[in-house]
Amino acid sequence: MSAWIGISLGDVTGVGPEVTLKALAQLPEQADVRYLIIGDTACLDRANQAVGLPLQPFTDYDAPGRVFVLSPDPAPLPADLQPGSPAAAEAALRWLNEGARRCLRQELSALVTAPVNKEAIIRTGHPFVGQTEFLSQLAGTDRTVMMLLGHDDRDRWLRVVLATTHVPIRLVADQITSDKVLLAIRLASVSCSRLGLSRARVGVCGLNPHAGEGGELGTEDRDIIAPAVAEARRKGFDAVGPLSADTLFHHAFRGDYDVVVAMYHDQGLVPLKMVAFDTGVNWTLGLPFIRTSPDHGTAYDLAGKNSANPSSMVAAISLALTLAKNYPVAGA
Repeated sequence: MSAWIGISLGDVTGVGPEVTLKALAQLPEQADVRYLIIGDTACLDRANQAVGLPLQPFTDYDAPGRVFVLSPDPAPLPADLQPGSPAAAEAALRWLNEGARRCLRQELSALVTAPVNKEAIIRTGHPFVGQTEFLSQLAGTDRTVMMLLGHDDRDRWLRVVLATTHVPIRLVADQITSDKVLLAIRLASVSCSRLGLSRARVGVCGLNPHAGEGGELGTEDRDIIAPAVAEARRKGFDAVGPLSADTLFHHAFRGDYDVVVAMYHDQGLVPLKMVAFDTGVNWTLGLPFIRTSPDHGTAYDLAGKNSANPSSMVAAISLALTLAKNYPVAGA
């Protein structure tokens, strides 16, 4: 049975088409792996002039070939769209929706999502928080968390799970609950086995400096995070914390912990991107299907210059494929 990896093309006024095509050109051909790019055919054809990847229009899942293109839209997008164009933003959402629904129908083994621009989508009138939240709502679940993982040039890994995601800093403390921390620990632990790791040791960050200094620098660590870690340990998870974030990431990077649970977006993503700016991958834990994405944005300033680095998209597709083969949740 073939593994079908879907790729939603994202905002085509950014680097999504370029990094998608470059990544697929770099990945080795495998007889049992096929790819379905969901996006605008004309846009892909223009981007493909610099790559030369054989593309085929999608007809059905039994057709011979390797890389197929499905355009759900009745008409092609204009060729002269400006960065952040409303038409491109609307199309990105349609393609994301199409890919997710095919995963939910178990037609695709996984979905890789190219970057979108949140501001551009919001300007079209959609109450959009992020692709993770959009997919969670579509799947009918709010029990998802975001994992970011990547490695440096010496193959040293850092894996980070976020207890909260796209929340303004002034609201973060109010968003931290024991339930969210416990969910992040549980899904972080499960991810280790799905990645084939021999251990699932989870280090949990404190929210406040020095993990609150016993309540002197804030009570959230003592009253919310510590009880969640204790409950996780009672449930059999190998979790430690809350620990001061300024040292936890150092210990995790040297191998003392397999995953770090961070309390908010930048607490986790700043060290991750320091370590793995080009190889970082976003993996949504808790969805009923596999979803990964490159850990970068639309990069409007690079679009159309054939200079975008596809390493993160290569890593995102590779992870989706590994997960789909080891833990198949769907298949054509």
